[in-house]
Parts: sequence; C-alpha cells; structure tokens
Amino acid sequence: MKGKARTKRVRLILNGKVAGNDAVRAAVARQRAAGHRIEVRVTWEKGDARRFVSEADTADLLIAAGGDGTLNEVVHGLMDLSEPTRPILGIVPLGTANDFATGCGIPRDPAKALALCIRGEAVPIDIGKANDHWFINAASSGFGAEITATTSPELKRLLGPAAYTVMGAILAINLHHYQGRLILPNREITGSGLVAIVGNGRQTGGGIQVAPRACIDDGLLDVLVVYQISPTALLAAARELQQLPSDGQYISYWQTPWLEVHPEEAIPVNLDGEPLRFSAVRYEAVPKAIRVIVPTNCPLLSQRPKLKA
Repeated sequence: MKGKARTKRVRLILNGKVAGNDAVRAAVARQRAAGHRIEVRVTWEKGDARRFVSEADTADLLIAAGGDGTLNEVVHGLMDLSEPTRPILGIVPLGTANDFATGCGIPRDPAKALALCIRGEAVPIDIGKANDHWFINAASSGFGAEITATTSPELKRLLGPAAYTVMGAILAINLHHYQGRLILPNREITGSGLVAIVGNGRQTGGGIQVAPRACIDDGLLDVLVVYQISPTALLAAARELQQLPSDGQYISYWQTPWLEVHPEEAIPVNLDGEPLRFSAVRYEAVPKAIRVIVPTNCPLLSQRPKLKA
C-alpha cells in the first residue's frame, strides 16, 4: 500500500447547483483534517468555472466537482493556460450523466472520488478540439447533437440519463437529414442524413457507448458515422453497429487525428453536453494536453500507468 499522501494545495470548483451536497461537504472536511489545503469555489453562472481555473495559479491540483458541463468549462480554463502551467485535474462526478468520469471508472461516491483525486496518480491525456472549442469526452454533429440540445433541463431532472434515449426516439421519427461532406486524412464522403459522433472518450448521453474503441491517450479521435437508414434496414444497420466496419453501408467507424464536417447548412454540434451550432467544423486530437487523475485500471487508457513500488 502507498504511504500517506503529501499535503496538497487544492482548488475545488463546485457547481453551484450541488453546493448543498452533504456528502461533498463531509468529503472535503475529511481531506482537510488530513492536512490538505482545499479551497472551494462555487459557480453561480456560466463562465465562473473557467475564470476560477485562471485564478488557480498556486494550486497543485484542480478538481472539477459537477457534471459534464462543469468539466468541459474547467477544461476550457486549463487550455487557456500555457501547457507547463496547467495544474493536474481531478474529477468528482456530481451531474446527471457524468459520461467522461463513468467511462474512466471514477467513483460516483464523493468521498471515494475526492480521495482518488488526492492520492491518485496523474496521467497525460488527449483533448479534442472543435474549431476554437474544446471537449474532453465526445462531440456529436446532427442527430446526436439534436437529442441533447433539445432535452430540457426539466426533463433531464425528471428522467435522468433516460431522457436522452426518450428524446432520441421522438426525434428519430421526424429526423432532419443533413446534406454535406465528411473529410478525413485519407477519404472524403458526401451523403445525406449522415451523423458524426467524435469520441475522445467512449460514451455519451448517460452511458450510451458511441466510440467503444476510443482511448484518451492514443492521439486519435474515434469517429462513428451513421448514414440515412430506412425502416426496413434497421436490422442490417444494427448488425453493422455491432461490427463497426470502416466502410459499412449504414455505419462506418474510424480512428483519426483529425476530420472536417462541411454541411450544406449550419448543424447543431454538441460538445460534452454543451450545444453549439457550426456552419463547418474541424475536429482535432491534441495529444497529452492535460494531466488527469484516473484509477490505475482506467479502461480508457491504452497504456496503463506503472504502479510505484
């Protein structure tokens, strides 16, 4: 077993919607009692988390405590800093979906998650870029983006992660078919109704596996494309979804350092749960951009960190 972790200077950025969480308060008190200097900053409105990152220049460890949206904003703050000055990132998942944290195997229990942040080992991971925006987990264009952008906060709160699936079923009935081009390093595709999901992590929408081969430290983005599917072709499409071919009739799956989407009209793009709209978007993987604390058995790592003797 490891010895006692050295005391750390920690800034914990807490989503204001869960500021009254008793389990979080108890977890912070326990780590403070162990000698760690934990400074808590509570967000009130959009932009607060990013600003709190810019003010954390003396912290050894920065913790995003909230959902995927809080994590995304903290990542934007980290990427605002020069690479040598970026503090290590820890995650305490407190949102509805927590897709990135869940995919990494980070505990949902605040005490266990915070203990991991304090005692765990940091590993360098990739960050995704979409034009001038960043994402740590996944981006979706077209259908996938419409699902999450249309899901109201009230519906999320009532149904939890299932809300994404419910809205997906509703939208699938009258899905807008986008025309456009998809460009990758060694191919270009033109089509109707194509949907691109770009994964740095593997899951989105509260646990839906959209990029099952993705790793967060391989320098690549995983791209799942779903072409227009007629009702009579659903079974064949489902089979392809299980196989993930590179050139399927309904489903294609690639791993690439970059790709571009050029639609004939502006499309909704969802980055880690944040809805945006682009007339065109270039995605890139930025290798080993930040250091994140994840469990040693994190399934999203292509190379497992070596345990200290």
